[in-house]
Amino acid sequence: MKKIKILLVEDDADDVELLQDAIRDNAVECTVDVIMEGDKVMPYLESCSILPDIIVMDLNLPKLHGREILSKVRASENFSAIPVMVLTTSASPHDIQFAREKGANKFLTKPNTIQGFNAAVENIISLAVVKDKQ
Repeated sequence: MKKIKILLVEDDADDVELLQDAIRDNAVECTVDVIMEGDKVMPYLESCSILPDIIVMDLNLPKLHGREILSKVRASENFSAIPVMVLTTSASPHDIQFAREKGANKFLTKPNTIQGFNAAVENIISLAVVKDKQ
């Protein structure tokens, strides 16, 4: 399997570290680019020579809300095929419905255990690998 390129859009440094630990613990061959402010996502994607295999993103972000980022990614013909997994503290039915309607491939409420983060990593891998086979 090729090395997966993950774009992690997350403003909580502890959550970034927990997810990176879970990726390491699961021996996932990948690179992880971290963006902590919502308004930096589109400029990052537009400047990428190699697009990420998956975008893992929070909804509650500074400068530009995750809902707006998801809408912009899905509206762009250059980026709309990238799988998006929403990983957020919200379990709000409104957020879940919004994410589904806007084309998120997966919606997970942030886990609070390492086992939960390991399960999130499994979801990331399966979504990124699915895209790779298309």
